Amino acid sequence: MKLSKSLPLAAALLALPSLGLAQEGPVAGVNASTDTVFIFNSLLFLIGGFLVFWMAAGFAMLEAGLVRSKNVTMQLTKNVVLFSMAAIFYYLIGYNLMYPLGDWAVEGLLSGNWSPAVLEAVGVTADAADDYSYASTGSDFFFQLMFCATTASIVSGTLAERIKLWPFLVFTLILTAFIYPLQASWKWGGGFLDEAGFLDFAGSTVVHSVGGWAALTGCLILGPRIGKYTKDGRVVPMPGSNLTLATLGTFILWLGWFGFNGASQLAMGTVGDVADVSRIFVNTNAAAAGGSVVAMILTQALYKKPDLTMILNGALAGLVSITAEPLTPTIGAATLIGAVGGALVVFVVPLLDKLKFDDVVGAIPVHLVCGIWGTIAVVFTNPDASIATQLYGILVVGVFTVVVSGIVWFILNLVMGLRVSEEDEINGLDKAELGMEAYPEFSKL
Repeated sequence: MKLSKSLPLAAALLALPSLGLAQEGPVAGVNASTDTVFIFNSLLFLIGGFLVFWMAAGFAMLEAGLVRSKNVTMQLTKNVVLFSMAAIFYYLIGYNLMYPLGDWAVEGLLSGNWSPAVLEAVGVTADAADDYSYASTGSDFFFQLMFCATTASIVSGTLAERIKLWPFLVFTLILTAFIYPLQASWKWGGGFLDEAGFLDFAGSTVVHSVGGWAALTGCLILGPRIGKYTKDGRVVPMPGSNLTLATLGTFILWLGWFGFNGASQLAMGTVGDVADVSRIFVNTNAAAAGGSVVAMILTQALYKKPDLTMILNGALAGLVSITAEPLTPTIGAATLIGAVGGALVVFVVPLLDKLKFDDVVGAIPVHLVCGIWGTIAVVFTNPDASIATQLYGILVVGVFTVVVSGIVWFILNLVMGLRVSEEDEINGLDKAELGMEAYPEFSKL
């Protein structure tokens, strides 16, 4: 952008009122003195949204790299279809279930609006809009949809290599249409958790722990992969097919997280808003760095050699840990919060193996354990946070997700069967479920 064009833009930004609140959804009835606030807030949602969309590619690459080659096509298929299903069912049910905007069937608990999402009219103008909101409905829907799809992506990796495609997709439908939007309404839709003072800026609990709880519940019902644990208690390593892809996926997720956390400021209509978004970017990056470095140091100390998969998950753990409060920490505090997340992953992964919880990609330590840690860590940097309230929110969301997910998984297992046959699991889900392989030339050698 040329300097002559940027000067009027900067002057306009300086004159605008502040509307910035963290991840609270569409705010009706906010009168803007100029349509510039509307434009820039909508632009933030759109940029943040397509960055978070890019995380879908990150999850696909990460999972494709961490599963064995005979299951790569299945993971890629699940990631494409789960995102597409989230887009459809969040539109049909989830969006208005998540944001009642005062239309509660049960106050603070259940939305009274179960209709599909509706956008503004084509070519709407400020003068024509009776209710000139702080951002376009289209940009807000697009941004919030990406969070919903992220929740489903978390479940995919944990249950890899032994779950059937169609039962997983049915669960995805229920998760994205009902489970995620309903509990998110309790915080971001102005429900009872929000009224209680529960703080979760961009979703350590609302997004990440929900995906983690759903994955853990499915893991318990599904059971471990064949041969993962021996009768004498040994853990049999099952290395991923492509650590290059896994590393690429991690960097894509790291990039997407700037939109995930940064755009959750939900406003860039003032100098203060833009400065806060910048601060969030810096803290998000610092937490990821802290998590990866600590994971490397700990694996060197414990196993005599650094473990790349732990380093990758350490970075993701740092990102999840800072998501509940990326604005208020200093750079040093953000680094330490991420570092604790990286340490948690290194210790929780072998703990899950001792319990025979077979989490293929490490999603439970990263998204559930570090989601809980990040939500608790809010009290260390945000004076408005209460440890009792933070624990209350974690407990409410956890119990709800586990109970509902458990019921859904149990019914699906009863009606459709969750697990492929032993023969199909040994041969690989690519051949058994899809009839195509990601690396067909290698299977012919």
